[in-house]
Amino acid sequence: MEVLLFATLWVKLLFDFTSWWWINPVPGIFRNPHMNFLSVKAVPTVSWSSRGPLNFRPEAKTVFLLCLGLILFGIGEALLIAAGAGVSPWVVFAEGISLVTGLNIGWANFLVSIGVLLLWIPLRQTPGLGTILNAILVSAAIGLFLPLLPAPDLLLFQLIQSAVGVLLVGMGSGFYLIANLGPGPRDGLMTGLQRLTQLPIAWVRTLLEVTVVILGWLLGGTVGIGTLMFAFGIGPAVAIGLYSVSRLSKQRD
Repeated sequence: MEVLLFATLWVKLLFDFTSWWWINPVPGIFRNPHMNFLSVKAVPTVSWSSRGPLNFRPEAKTVFLLCLGLILFGIGEALLIAAGAGVSPWVVFAEGISLVTGLNIGWANFLVSIGVLLLWIPLRQTPGLGTILNAILVSAAIGLFLPLLPAPDLLLFQLIQSAVGVLLVGMGSGFYLIANLGPGPRDGLMTGLQRLTQLPIAWVRTLLEVTVVILGWLLGGTVGIGTLMFAFGIGPAVAIGLYSVSRLSKQRD
């Protein structure tokens, strides 16, 4: 019960802060201060976005910002792991599957990724360079930065580090998704479901992550406060990332 109450408080604080931020913007940076980031319904297209995922000769700037986003994504994941307050929802789901099937969690996670990619077919999602680099750079960033990050013992510092991790994953998602060179498996599921339902990205991602947490928990996976922070916070965080990157970038003519 305490965990659920904290997750609810975390979501309220995140929503209150981001709402205040957009209503009270830094002068000269955001051109539309009254834009509600929660209403973002599609990945924006800017001047450096690729014309399509299957682009084998993208601009250098596009590739650079794609890689920057994926590295930020990986650092955010590493912060969440190092915080020790709970793993991400998809890891909980993979853990639950491993407990039910007897597979180790690595193979269970692999099967989950394959299953998600199969869902791309009816959703008509297209892979690209970003799909490949997602698997490589996010894993590399986690492996590189995890040993360098603090592992706090106090719950307060664990929660702060988890919150920073969620926000970094959201900002990294903004860069790499706007590059339009293909999403990772789970982000592709998010964008595909958004196009199908026409709901805002923040709500699609939140509903997706919360569903995965519930399934993982029912299968016996371990849910921590950090897990719930990620599940309820990553949707708004991704929306913030998409909105921020698009507003700071030159729009395509």
